Amino acid sequence: MPAQNWWRKVRAHFGISAPRMAVRTHLPWWSRGALIATLLVIIGGMWWWGFDFGQIFSGFNRKQIEQKLVTLEADASKYKSEATELRARNSTLESEQSMNRGNQEALSKQATELAGENAQLKEELAFLQKLVSDSSKNIGLQIQRLTVEPDGEDMWRYSVLVVRGGSPKDEFAGTMVLQATLAPEPDSGTAPKMLVLPDDDPAMAPTLTLKFKYYQRVEGRFRVPAGARVTGVAARAYEAGQSAPRAARSLIVG
Repeated sequence: MPAQNWWRKVRAHFGISAPRMAVRTHLPWWSRGALIATLLVIIGGMWWWGFDFGQIFSGFNRKQIEQKLVTLEADASKYKSEATELRARNSTLESEQSMNRGNQEALSKQATELAGENAQLKEELAFLQKLVSDSSKNIGLQIQRLTVEPDGEDMWRYSVLVVRGGSPKDEFAGTMVLQATLAPEPDSGTAPKMLVLPDDDPAMAPTLTLKFKYYQRVEGRFRVPAGARVTGVAARAYEAGQSAPRAARSLIVG
């Protein structure tokens, strides 16, 4: 009997019908939280690693794309800076080119003016040489040159050259008188008119005053009535106090 009771107790304690026993280790809450956080980090890292490798295996590498974007942004910033510098340099070159063009035009204009002045000086030199050589032959006052040409609307420009031959010892003083023949407008039915200067335009008197020893160039402009045309000009040089001209010259204007 005692043996059967002992065997029954053993079977009740270790057999199938024995009560279950659980062994649990008691952990504090912060340890459990750290463990859970670690597991979450491991799971997230595995997921991220798998995502990156998935992109690489599928032909899309996000890191390479980001590196390319950084490189492209740096290149774009570099090219933008170079473009700004080139625009500034181009603007400077255009300004210099404009200044050089202006200087070239000014130099060309000056060269043209100097060429004209040089030609005029040569002409005057030739005239003076001829005047000196002829001074002993032609004694007295002469009008060697007379020109008249249109110069704008209803304006005409004249040029008269008066010289004295021989060896004058004093200055000549007098007045130049211009007489212009004016043709009226066509089909106007009026006769040609005469324009006498400076009588018809007293403001021209100072321009037509003569005072020289060897020669004098008399130049100026005069106005004609609207539509009129100069067909002929006569120039007369009067000595002060004399009523008869000392020299005269006529010109037919074609």
